[in-house]
Amino acid sequence: MFLASFEKLFLLAGIIAVVWYGFRFVSVLERVRARGRQAQQQARRPSPSAGGGTANARSTSTNVANVEETIRCRVCGAFVPARQPLRCGRGDCPFPA
Repeated sequence: MFLASFEKLFLLAGIIAVVWYGFRFVSVLERVRARGRQAQQQARRPSPSAGGGTANARSTSTNVANVEETIRCRVCGAFVPARQPLRCGRGDCPFPA
């Protein structure tokens, strides 16, 4: 009698495991499909910085070339260009005019 009960519990645990891993597998597939759809939509969409093309490497190198070093004003907290810091307009601004 205990053996039959053990077999039923073992079968029930197996069914639960199959259903659980089945749902996990389906959810992973859905995430992969969603990523694929996003990639396709981004490939179709023209890039505004590349002049309508999809050359991501070119636009990334252009963006990196436009980066400028900044420093923070110790009085007002504004970030100003490090090469030519500008006054913020306050009387106690440490930067030259």
